[in-house]
Amino acid sequence: MTIASLGAFAQAASAPQTPRVDQREVNQDKRIQNGVASGQLNAKETYRLEKEQAVINKAEANAKADGKVTKQERRKLHHMQNRASKDIHAQKHDAQTAK
Repeated sequence: MTIASLGAFAQAASAPQTPRVDQREVNQDKRIQNGVASGQLNAKETYRLEKEQAVINKAEANAKADGKVTKQERRKLHHMQNRASKDIHAQKHDAQTAK
């Protein structure tokens, strides 16, 4: 094992874990891509939803920055993901479609 890979391993091992947040992120990304593929989401809706996901990713990175994700930070991330989930549903089921 090289020194660089040892450093990466040590960093990954010490990083705070957020498996529920990470899995929801994957699921929401899939829902957005499915909406694009099915024509349920137009370009503007897709852009907004992906931007919302980027904001959540940044909030998650900020929460992890100090090496610990507090209960309050975790609650905020879950709230943001709940809002994003509702937004994805609303945009996929509105009257607008991709042209």
